[in-house]
Amino acid sequence: MATRRIGIIMHGATSRIGTTQHLMNSLLPIRAEGGLPLANGDRLVPDPILVGRNAEKLAALAARLGVERWTTDLDTALADPDDEVFFECAFGGGRVELAKRALAAGKHIHLEKPVAESMAEVLDLRAAAEAAGRKHAVMQDKIHLPGLVKLKTVLDLGTLGKLLSMKLDLGWWVFDGEHIPAQRTSWNYRKATGGGLVLDMFPHWRYVIDHLFGAPTALTCHMRTAQQKRWDEQHQPYDVDVEDEARAILEYPGGMVGEIFSSWATRIRRDDMLVVTAEGTMGSAVATLHQCWTQSLANTPKPVFPVQAPQTIDFRETWAEVPELVPFRNSYRQAWEAYLRHIAEDAPNTACLLQAARGLQLIEACHASHRQRRWVDLPAMGA
Repeated sequence: MATRRIGIIMHGATSRIGTTQHLMNSLLPIRAEGGLPLANGDRLVPDPILVGRNAEKLAALAARLGVERWTTDLDTALADPDDEVFFECAFGGGRVELAKRALAAGKHIHLEKPVAESMAEVLDLRAAAEAAGRKHAVMQDKIHLPGLVKLKTVLDLGTLGKLLSMKLDLGWWVFDGEHIPAQRTSWNYRKATGGGLVLDMFPHWRYVIDHLFGAPTALTCHMRTAQQKRWDEQHQPYDVDVEDEARAILEYPGGMVGEIFSSWATRIRRDDMLVVTAEGTMGSAVATLHQCWTQSLANTPKPVFPVQAPQTIDFRETWAEVPELVPFRNSYRQAWEAYLRHIAEDAPNTACLLQAARGLQLIEACHASHRQRRWVDLPAMGA
């Protein structure tokens, strides 16, 4: 057994997601445990270098996390042949240009979503990576959430029978910032800074629904700006020029129908912030971030519509919870482990840039459908 180092350029390390999920919850725990076990018995040890614009923030973060290396000079970091992976999670866009610089320097690339603002840009970047002989991936953490892992198991077992419909329901109330601080930054609500709920969330929904239910073939979508005025981090009012709510209906081969509802302007009275439902002829399943429940045909109640008195059936009690069969591990860490194994031992890569392009296909179709008030086809994009 040998220990192998892998140098990773972490561009955007001081961002919230870069610090918490990609470093503190993923790469640093892998390093602290002696590295990622590989199929041949070796252990792969991540060695990150933190890259960003603010030297003071980088130095403080490196000291706090026990990371030895940091720099504000991306070109110097890219020039180091001992660092073979470039990861990008910085705020401000420009991921395609940064990724192409990394490819030109001979690096493999791993990118946060959205990779770009158009499907064409992603396909062009994928072609560049393939031409350079470099490996590529987009971060796909949500399929590793415990509730969705359980739902995938239920679906793979076939216990629901023929699938009739699916629904993905996400949302919560994001305060506008006037009296109570907002939970999302103002860039999420401005087109010029890459804002918009569909661009932000629908890349996730594409790989989630593909993973669970397969690829849809067409959609129709309605978007709106529910909260049209907000206050930024300096408590200055501004007009929202992107959508903060979207509803899409999806068609699938074989007659299954899907729904996606996502909103930053809805209050929660359901099981969780994210709920995914699958309805089948022999049963149904409902998954949240961490839990999943099923109801078989044999256990389905037969209620009547109670107009004279309140409903007497406790519908939640008629469902059975799927047990914890696999110990929980952070979903971002699992995505990182899959990517590192792909780099180190050519393990399968289900998060390649083609999947990122499928996400942009969904986004562009949603915008076209809303703008033109019609159904839009989603042609298959290959393997």
